[in-house]
Amino acid sequence: MVSHLVNTIRNVVGITAGNVISLFLFLSPVPTFVRIWKKGSVEQFSPTPYLATLINCMVWVIYGLPMVHPNSTLVMTINGTGTAIEFAYISLFLIFCPDKKKGLKVLLIVLVELIFIALVTTLVLTLVHTTERRSMVVGIIAVLFNITMYASPLSVMRLVISTKSVEYMPFFLSLASFGNGVIWTTYAFLPFDPFIAVPNGLGTLFSLAQLLLYAIYYKSTKRIIATRKETKMELNLSEVVVVSGDIDHKKTGGVP
Repeated sequence: MVSHLVNTIRNVVGITAGNVISLFLFLSPVPTFVRIWKKGSVEQFSPTPYLATLINCMVWVIYGLPMVHPNSTLVMTINGTGTAIEFAYISLFLIFCPDKKKGLKVLLIVLVELIFIALVTTLVLTLVHTTERRSMVVGIIAVLFNITMYASPLSVMRLVISTKSVEYMPFFLSLASFGNGVIWTTYAFLPFDPFIAVPNGLGTLFSLAQLLLYAIYYKSTKRIIATRKETKMELNLSEVVVVSGDIDHKKTGGVP
């Protein structure tokens, strides 16, 4: 009876995490890419979070396979969806990346990730012959990449601290990561699954650190953006004055 209740709660939490919170996490960069689309450039946005999330999702798809970790369909389906979404983000990043060397580097990293996933899948399914051992091998790999995914937005922390601006640290990505970490940590205790609990527990702390950083520099970011707009308006105005002066000068035949 208790076991049945635990499984029911696990399924409810899993569906919530899989179909709502995790999907929100994967879709949270949409405002960032809308901005990139409108400006026609990736500016100072980093591709690291999307590359980290891509490899993380692909590893968890392997973990959720019935022949690796039975009864983990929700893990496999949501991460399969995440894989497709991250490929879309990276494609847009490559399209709007003005730096060809940077774009080539991103493309090479994606290629390395795909080769790595193919090797892991082949080796695990051919050399490891029980679901318990397969779960352990893939689970350890998944833990490492899951932690990397959660920590990837921290790669811009140095930029945030040095510029006192969170403009290039997407808020919704950090918020979604926090909610996702809380839900999946809860899921991992019904019953206990260390391969899900450890990375998502750490991920919750990483995401909380990002949100705190955002709160600290939110006001200064607003001031920096406002100052930049004022400076741009002044420059545009001065250009208009100079051009107008040149026109008047020509009309008067150069006479002051």
